[in-house]
Amino acid sequence: MDINDPIETTVEEIRKVLNIENVIGEVIESEDKILIPVTRMGMAFGAGMGEGRGASNEGGSGAGAGGGAGIEPVAMVVVFKGVDGPEGVKVLSLKSADPLTRAIGEVGSAIVDVMAESRKMGLGKKGKKTKEEKGEEKEAEAKE
Repeated sequence: MDINDPIETTVEEIRKVLNIENVIGEVIESEDKILIPVTRMGMAFGAGMGEGRGASNEGGSGAGAGGGAGIEPVAMVVVFKGVDGPEGVKVLSLKSADPLTRAIGEVGSAIVDVMAESRKMGLGKKGKKTKEEKGEEKEAEAKE
């Protein structure tokens, strides 16, 4: 008996499950945004073969293979049409957040907010004062 037959059959069936639509789901598009689902996928696979002879000296053999896969939705990427930069993309977790995940998300949101504020203030643009210029201005006022 050839062990390759059950292995090949199992691998082919698993291959059918593994496609991009299962890991990065089908894109959903609306008037103002694009939604991209993201999933986590796990897979296990095993095979075995054996031969033996009984007391009456009769022989036998057997082989088997098996596998399994699991898919879990974990996030949704939302891309806002017409919004440039990091403000135009949000990642929404579909899992209940543990404290570390929640903290990382809040820090990420705070960074995006700071970047948006600095863009609104026009730091470094012509005609606007930079942080250094504002600091020098304050020093001059303090000396007076």
